[in-house]
Amino acid sequence: MILVTGATGFVGHKLMEMCRDTVACPSLRGSTEEDIKRIVEESGADTIVHTAAISDMGMCEADPEASYLANVQIPIFLARAAKQKKLICFSSDQVYNGADGEGPYSEDAVKPINVYAKHKLEMEQRVLEIAPDAVMLRAEWMYDHYLKKSNYFMNILNAADTVRFSSRQFRGITYLKEVAENMERVIRLPGGAYNFGSETEKSMYEITRGFLELLGKDLRLEDAPPRHNLWMDCEKAKRFGVTFSTAEEGLVRCAADYGLLH
Repeated sequence: MILVTGATGFVGHKLMEMCRDTVACPSLRGSTEEDIKRIVEESGADTIVHTAAISDMGMCEADPEASYLANVQIPIFLARAAKQKKLICFSSDQVYNGADGEGPYSEDAVKPINVYAKHKLEMEQRVLEIAPDAVMLRAEWMYDHYLKKSNYFMNILNAADTVRFSSRQFRGITYLKEVAENMERVIRLPGGAYNFGSETEKSMYEITRGFLELLGKDLRLEDAPPRHNLWMDCEKAKRFGVTFSTAEEGLVRCAADYGLLH
């Protein structure tokens, strides 16, 4: 049985929809450590997948205390409550937002520079101290045909005139369905942090140009100023069978799944 936190959110809802034997965790906002211990025990789950977070970086900068509570303290409480249960926490590729060099980055290249990224890295480190068998997934920018949360796929579909991406930024983007499809293999991963998602050798500008051509969408694509690469080497996870389509292949698959190819 898998206890899913953030079960109505972007990642959580897809895990609930696609993974077997899942149970939704009630909201953990404002929960004490005792509350979380009780929830975990009563769930009957042998695995906890923690997707809940404050992921809006602007909100984290504006209210670092709330960010710390959601992004560090709650996972620590879960780690203490997990005991012999497998704990999987979603982290972020943002832990590389100040990394040296151009990438792609392996797991030891972390250098976070904003509140959200610093809290995510602290969460990883402190949870692993408590539960060494836990798995930290440094997830990329995930997308799906999903109306409730802004994401790359919907941003392109809904754009009316111009989109802007940099020809000098490299970053993987990942189809959410493939995240759910990999969860069984993720549960079997040894404890530690893993880069998690689709790989690419193309810039965000090149990826977007190809996607617009695929959709036959007549938008102006402008080259945005360069941004720091969030470009990950996912070889560590691949060695354990956790594999994804390339960023480009994932977009083709998602568009096909939702009947957008002609």
